[in-house]
Amino acid sequence: MSPVFLTALAVHVAAGLTGVVAGGLAAASRKRPGRHPWAGAVYLYAIGGVFATATVMAVLRWRHDWHLFLIAAVAFALALSGWWARRARPRRWVVWHGSAMAGSYIALLTGFYVDNGGRLPLWDRLPPVLYWLLPVAVGAPLTWRALRRDGALRVSRSAPSSPP
Repeated sequence: MSPVFLTALAVHVAAGLTGVVAGGLAAASRKRPGRHPWAGAVYLYAIGGVFATATVMAVLRWRHDWHLFLIAAVAFALALSGWWARRARPRRWVVWHGSAMAGSYIALLTGFYVDNGGRLPLWDRLPPVLYWLLPVAVGAPLTWRALRRDGALRVSRSAPSSPP
């Protein structure tokens, strides 16, 4: 492997670990000034680093890493969308912000498992398609639950309509 690839890989791993920790901290923090926005900003920079280094590594080894580039691009685009929703505050911005940031975090974890699942204990026993599906299967319901808990999503309880 070239020195450029190895350097990009080292920065990629550091940015990815930073993103996992900062994203988890932002998700677990109360949504108010202080820890949540600080951790969210760190996450945004980290996912930017993941995307930049994934781009470099994909250019150097496109045949092997093109799918990881796409995952990183999705993760970064979702993080930017979440950041934009927080800044612009469109209608139902909390749902947009929370969904986009959670989707970005899920994509970050998906990229990790897709690339490394076959070398991880227990994960190495799973069919590779689950490396793609399990982060979404776990993350989507947790995101829905968090948005409901925080009041961003409300399930209407309308009375059943009577037959005509």
